Amino acid sequence: MNLHEPVDPNKPFDELTPEEKMRLEHIKMYEKHKGHESMHMEMVVILLVTLIIAQVVLVEWKKRHYRSYSLMTLLALWIIPFVLSLRSQYWRFIFFWLIFSCITGLVMRKAVRKPISGTTPRLVYKWFYFIYKLSYLLGIIGYIVMMFTFFGVNFIFNQPPHTWMDVGLLLVFYGLYYGVLGRDISEICADKMACHIGYYTPKGIPTRHLERNVCAVCGNQLLTDVNESGVIENTYKLTCDHVFHEFCIRGWCIVGKKQTCPYCKEKVDLKKMFCNPWERPHVLYGQLLDWIRWLVAWQPLILFIVQGINWMLGLE
Repeated sequence: MNLHEPVDPNKPFDELTPEEKMRLEHIKMYEKHKGHESMHMEMVVILLVTLIIAQVVLVEWKKRHYRSYSLMTLLALWIIPFVLSLRSQYWRFIFFWLIFSCITGLVMRKAVRKPISGTTPRLVYKWFYFIYKLSYLLGIIGYIVMMFTFFGVNFIFNQPPHTWMDVGLLLVFYGLYYGVLGRDISEICADKMACHIGYYTPKGIPTRHLERNVCAVCGNQLLTDVNESGVIENTYKLTCDHVFHEFCIRGWCIVGKKQTCPYCKEKVDLKKMFCNPWERPHVLYGQLLDWIRWLVAWQPLILFIVQGINWMLGLE
């Protein structure tokens, strides 16, 4: 398709082919921005400067006021995509967002309620661990679909490449978005539950003394010894000699994003804890979700600020 090929000006717009409509839009866009090279350069400079300033502000904000930074990031992650979807009428995303929000809201309600039930921590970690693994699976499937598209596998099934690429990108987006959102909410729930149980405090000494054979994450008894193989799950001992249910400490570290002992706050050696090579990708995936949070939560706000600056300066 040649975008520079002229379009018949006497031909009605409804009778134009999709290629001719695209050429017409290209011509209009070219005429609109013709001779605006210096203006475009100013817009690029404004974008770069805003990105740098925003990055510095976010880093300093996170360093000095982590709690408020985390809360505002969570609200931005939760609300901005929903508002943009309402504006663009992306009903599929709105449907899944509402389901996720309703179930997660009920789980959060149980996590922050006092007194906390002994079964609540495991219920909360099961839900968020399910979201974590589901997002991991969606991301992998989406990546495979995109790779198959690059290698032309879609032509075997007589499918256009843009269809498969759209499906792949959609799966990757859903996986990353709900993975990041789930990790941030689970971190808040992990703090609240551990504080209510009493064996953990963000700062200072815990309000309860940790008795022998009690898990500091859920507050329940440990049914098996560290060296024994459990029927349902094993008991895990950290380097600080505190013992926990294996599922609880995995949820605390992977889902709740904690890398310290829930009782004495000694740093957890994740490499030693997850010695199985098949489990390490889950840890790396969690780190990836933390890295892309800036892109998902703050990128739309930064671009909105850039557009506002361009509008005030009369740049198009």
